[in-house]
Amino acid sequence: MKIDSGGTAWMLTSTALVLLMTPGLAFFYGGMSRAKSVLNMMMMSFVSIAVVGMAWVVYGYSLTFGDGGALSPFIGGLGDWGLVGLENAATADDGTGIPQLVFAAFQATFAIITVALISGAVADRAKFGAWVVFALVWVTLVYFPIAHWVWWSDGEKAGWLYDLGALDFAGGTVVHINAGVAALALVLVLGRRRGWPKEPMRPHNLPFVLLGAGLLWFGWFGFNAGSALGAGATAAVAFVNTLAATCAAAFAWIVVEKLRDGSSTTLGIASGIVAGLVAVTPACAFVTPLGAIALGLVAGAVCAFAVGLKYRLGFDDSLDVVGVHMVGGIVGALLIGLLATTAVNDAGADGLLAGGGFALLGKQAVAVLATLAYSFVVTYLIAKVIDLVMGFRISEDDEAAGIDSTAHAETAYDFGTIRAGTGSGATAAPVSGHSVGTKVEAKK
Repeated sequence: MKIDSGGTAWMLTSTALVLLMTPGLAFFYGGMSRAKSVLNMMMMSFVSIAVVGMAWVVYGYSLTFGDGGALSPFIGGLGDWGLVGLENAATADDGTGIPQLVFAAFQATFAIITVALISGAVADRAKFGAWVVFALVWVTLVYFPIAHWVWWSDGEKAGWLYDLGALDFAGGTVVHINAGVAALALVLVLGRRRGWPKEPMRPHNLPFVLLGAGLLWFGWFGFNAGSALGAGATAAVAFVNTLAATCAAAFAWIVVEKLRDGSSTTLGIASGIVAGLVAVTPACAFVTPLGAIALGLVAGAVCAFAVGLKYRLGFDDSLDVVGVHMVGGIVGALLIGLLATTAVNDAGADGLLAGGGFALLGKQAVAVLATLAYSFVVTYLIAKVIDLVMGFRISEDDEAAGIDSTAHAETAYDFGTIRAGTGSGATAAPVSGHSVGTKVEAKK
């Protein structure tokens, strides 16, 4: 098949957009962290790019999108290890009009951000070396198999959830439910932060959070519309729905805040943006724009309440990965069963409200439950083994001092003093009142 230069250009652009999401996530998570751990939080995202990117090239793409022979319903093989044979853009084509190598690069960015998403749950307390090992093992044993289940097909054979007919256009199960429930398992292994929940652990830089949310939203258009694998009508639907659902979710979240707490917050609207993006991801090419708004309103409100579950149930999900990504992913995946319509995309199926009955909803529920069960159990076992072998948690003294200084020998901010005046009698003075307050926090 002849290479489609327009579609290829769009996919290269989408790949760059999705890769930008991980630095955006670093800002989002970094701003939500305390001042003494912001660098570590951001570092966990950036090292995920390095580790997962290499693993994807060497064997990840092959395990995810390769033919596994008798094991094909569950995992691919190693026939495409090292992306061997995909270099020739003139012939290496998967039938979409884009080179396979471009598709491989695009999918690499999905694997990268899925791992990075998990890190927000264990802010302040995970050993950096243990995180690096976890990232490599987890993406191999959890992400690659689940992505294969949902997305792989060669026309004759397919992953078992793909064959079932479960729909996930851009990663509701593969990325968000997967990362969210993995975060829960990891939190249960590592335990609570020192002082949580009695001590306030507020975001130290809300402008960072808003910047990160904006970068995520920007990159997410490549995430969702790029999953059409071409610049056509399906990409247009996914693009518009990504906008509509996210607007609705952001609005719903701040309305819930206003009614419940008396004020709407910047953290709330940023969180609502992410919740909407998460929920629309699996559904973006299967629902109408009005359906996307309905989905976003539900997701924003549900996730606004779900983030409080950690206090009721006692698990310390530092940056609300469970409440936003696991819960938002479940909402989006299940609402496909209600809102999907073949009038938008005949490659999908009709949901309950489009006259399709409960069949699609049942398939979506199977995909959700399978992802939850497999990811939780395997993640818990991986984390337990790492904890036993090398220890997964930093010491209490290091946690109190701040993981930035103890693990990375750096601090994000200079809490030193400046000289007031120019004469010999000049005295040291704080840089600003904000610096003083942050400095005290860093010493806790």
